[in-house]
Amino acid sequence: MNSVKKLKTVSKNLRSIVDAALEDGGGLLRLSPCWVPRSFLQPGKRLKLHPDDLYAYGLNRGGIDERWFASTTPAANENRTPDEGLSYVIVGNRRFTLADAVAECGADLIGKRIWNKYKRWPVYSKFFDNMGPIPHHMHQSQKQAKLVGQEGKPESYYFPPQHNNVGNNFPYTFFGLEPGTTKAQVRRCLENWNKGDNGILDLSKAYRLKPGTGWLVGPCILHAPGSLCTYEPQWGSDVFAMYQSLVEGREVPWSLLVKDMPKSKHKDLDFIVEQLDWEANVDPEFKDNHYLEPVPVADTRSDGYVDRWIVYGRINGEQLFTARELTVEPRAKCVIKDKGAYGLITVQGRGRMNKLMLDCPKLIRFHELTEDEVFCTEAAAQEGVVFENASDYEPLVVLRYFGPEVNPDAPELGAYRKNKFD
Repeated sequence: MNSVKKLKTVSKNLRSIVDAALEDGGGLLRLSPCWVPRSFLQPGKRLKLHPDDLYAYGLNRGGIDERWFASTTPAANENRTPDEGLSYVIVGNRRFTLADAVAECGADLIGKRIWNKYKRWPVYSKFFDNMGPIPHHMHQSQKQAKLVGQEGKPESYYFPPQHNNVGNNFPYTFFGLEPGTTKAQVRRCLENWNKGDNGILDLSKAYRLKPGTGWLVGPCILHAPGSLCTYEPQWGSDVFAMYQSLVEGREVPWSLLVKDMPKSKHKDLDFIVEQLDWEANVDPEFKDNHYLEPVPVADTRSDGYVDRWIVYGRINGEQLFTARELTVEPRAKCVIKDKGAYGLITVQGRGRMNKLMLDCPKLIRFHELTEDEVFCTEAAAQEGVVFENASDYEPLVVLRYFGPEVNPDAPELGAYRKNKFD
């Protein structure tokens, strides 16, 4: 593998460089790994990052527990590096951010509809991988985030089996609040913040996590993700508010509760409670309204491949992102047509995607380049991408996520119950 350190960052003549790269790649761009640390969490060690590099940003920045895919969204970390959270495109010995490529080439990369409406790639995905649970938190709505110059953040989860050979310390996620919970009870948890464990989880319910399944979670809904390694398609924002004061004996500072709220409201407990979508949090049918299992697009097993929806459904009536998992059997080949651009990560096997190699690495050093991540333009997706498995014995498995309203034919929530191909 080559090293990112040896690459030259370019900004001039970017259009011509991107055009040449798309020609060489068959409408595809090669991306390098984008590592993100979190100071308040402990890495789960399933991202294939070398153990010596878990604290490559420095111990004070925290361990690396996330890898972001096809991201044009900066990570909202304190003391962050200038490009933290931004994916880089690799062309020979040169590199530039995907954000710069989209700004320069616009609709030629992400399609006219998304470019005209958002002027950016408005979604991203990641692996987050922790030894234990994440604090009970929510992500603000568009209206709430706008108060501090940010965007809201709905999100989704899928637990890829290839990254979950172990469940780590707590493979259960708390979602929402128990039906019957009152706002006064949540307010009391905030009042007790500095007394230790503020008891917010006493008001919630945990669900056991199962590899190969997922969840769709809208903004303003409390959730404390468990310790499975998670593929997470989401809106292009990094806002959040932590409502839990102590996790596995570690302090969660008040600043992580109010970081994306107006400064004048940082001590306003009623305002903080009202940030929650109460009806969604106390929904007695929460699992039915949020749980996902894969749904095959069609019965193509006899052709040597299966493409499955792993993220689908709408949030407040909008399809903000979707995702699929493609499995190509040994030595099989297929052509996959999609309606829009997508980011892709390889989670198993090796092969080819149009003119680019795909190879799932066993171990990655912090500065190494890989052949497992790709951005596919809308034009290439609509024309059809050729996937070919180069192995005699192992499936080629890739995950790909799409932008808003790209797949109107995607299943609705609950569709897994009617899966006619199983």
